[in-house]
Amino acid sequence: MSADTKNAKGSGREAPLVRRATPDFRWESVAHMPYKEEGSAPFKAISRQILHSDPDLAGELRYFEMDAGGYSTLERHEHVHGVMIFRGHGHCLVGDTVYEVGPHDLVTIPPMTWHQFRATRGEPLGFLCLVNVRRDKPQLPTEDELNALKADPAIAAFLSR
Repeated sequence: MSADTKNAKGSGREAPLVRRATPDFRWESVAHMPYKEEGSAPFKAISRQILHSDPDLAGELRYFEMDAGGYSTLERHEHVHGVMIFRGHGHCLVGDTVYEVGPHDLVTIPPMTWHQFRATRGEPLGFLCLVNVRRDKPQLPTEDELNALKADPAIAAFLSR
């Protein structure tokens, strides 16, 4: 066994102890993947990397990054998110409030709360996201729910960016 790997407890597999960051906001031995399956939900120019996922952890640490003008899916679900903005500036919707966000800002997404992140400042926006390993599937807004959100001018402006 090399100095860089360990046999994860009970997993029967070797996992790197250290995965070095690269200058392009990627990590060694971490797959750079599509955000979601194309056509599964509305999103634009966003990718994901699963940084930590181990049977001994109850959570999963993921890194999402969107190009300038990109955005995540507008959704809600029963599980909580803990988010730290890691790179760039933009905006996020949490419930009925739009927030401006930048590096090292912390965002909590409570259960069953509409949320979305957008790279609105002409630069990439990257964030770390901590969630439960076992989590429910996201819910997309119905037309009525979307119209209710858009009744707020600030949310309507956010969603049209």
